[in-house]
Amino acid sequence: MRWLIAVLLVALSAPVARDVMAAEAVDLVLVLVDDVSRSIDDREFEMQKQGYAAAFANPQVIAAIKGGAIGAIAVQYIEFASSYEVRTVVDWTIIRDAATARDFAGRMTAAPRSAWGRTAIGAGIDLALKNIGSSGFEAQRRVIDVCGDGTNNQGPDVSDIRTKAIEAGVTINGLAIINDRPMSWTFAHVQPPGGLANYYRENVTGGVGSFVVEIHDFQSFERAIARKLINEIASVGFRSSRG
Repeated sequence: MRWLIAVLLVALSAPVARDVMAAEAVDLVLVLVDDVSRSIDDREFEMQKQGYAAAFANPQVIAAIKGGAIGAIAVQYIEFASSYEVRTVVDWTIIRDAATARDFAGRMTAAPRSAWGRTAIGAGIDLALKNIGSSGFEAQRRVIDVCGDGTNNQGPDVSDIRTKAIEAGVTINGLAIINDRPMSWTFAHVQPPGGLANYYRENVTGGVGSFVVEIHDFQSFERAIARKLINEIASVGFRSSRG
């Protein structure tokens, strides 16, 4: 009888122990969602990766992370093209300092490009939202950071997915990469009426404190990403702008 009681106690206590272990507190849960569709060429793809790497090495970004109440953020990196080409490239990583930031950035830049298809922004956000829900991290702020150069042209309606994220208390911010010299077959995709940044504001971004950063050249990508990360981590007021 004693052994049976012991087994039951272990069985009952195991789920509680897992929940306690999973509920790790961080200042921010952040998912970086990057467009790798066919309108992003190899040079632009590499610029995105190197921009993130440089941003996570930025002393101001590290200071923002360490300056939080807990001094840690949980970050994940997703790439998307078509709705069937959405992949978690770098899984949840807790960043506390320069060393952990460097490790995350190193794994991000070392990963090969995952896709080349169309542009399913909604599918990318949807996977990020699901991953946040199952992450187990506790944070007052949960953010999905979408980077892309075109409109949603495949997969689920991005506005519907945005609504689902907002209802879950998740903020979606955007980096709209403006292609000033598009190919003829991509013109409507990368330069929609009103501009891509406005498209992001109207269809992609939303939630408490959401913003869009607009850039016109990839040389400014590093600066825009660093600035964006600092504002997301520090949760300070930020106005939509051009980089």
